[in-house]
Amino acid sequence: MTARITGISSMATRQVLAELLGAFERRTDFRVTLESVGGVDAARRVQAGEAFDVVILASDAIERLIASGHAVAGSRVDLVNSPVAVAVRHGAKRPDISSEAALREAVLGAGSISYSTGPSGTHLTRLFERWGMTDTLRDRIVQPPPGVPVGSLVARGEVELGFQQLSELMHLEGIEVVGTLPPEVAFITTFSGALCASSSLAGPVRTLLEFMASPEADPAKQRHGMTPA
Repeated sequence: MTARITGISSMATRQVLAELLGAFERRTDFRVTLESVGGVDAARRVQAGEAFDVVILASDAIERLIASGHAVAGSRVDLVNSPVAVAVRHGAKRPDISSEAALREAVLGAGSISYSTGPSGTHLTRLFERWGMTDTLRDRIVQPPPGVPVGSLVARGEVELGFQQLSELMHLEGIEVVGTLPPEVAFITTFSGALCASSSLAGPVRTLLEFMASPEADPAKQRHGMTPA
């Protein structure tokens, strides 16, 4: 009998997971149904007791789920490292973001800015605080609802400068990725998978996570703007 694995993940890993799950299904008897939503919403749903077999989120969110007993201790597997990038609307002037000082000037010169919730948003909030720009930027920040890509706001011209995981920006039409954050302020998120405490498919889930962490999965990760964890 074919095992049906159910899972939930953040939007940042949606496309790379679709490719990896397709490869996994072709080489095994397992089938995987994965829902991708905003990371905050995904964690909330797992914590609320919604039944999933596997959860794939930023590593710190996975650790919180393990600590609360909603994911199984010892089951965490780090999968990908994902950088934060900057995007503008297609055809717009591409700002210089080659250094921290240049990025600061680009942010200061933007009429509107957007970044997602989650670890990358927290990083940017702290960065703007360190720059002493919190009050200056308060009315310029457009916060997308969880699960809504920042890039879609940029593409529609609602936002001048968008910050999000490179993996979420690079495949969107109507925008141009300027680049990742400069080394001085770079932010890399590690996304990890874990077995949900409510699952009765521990064996299949561990097989899935092992495959997604294997060298065989590396080319797909690189195609989607990520590196193996």
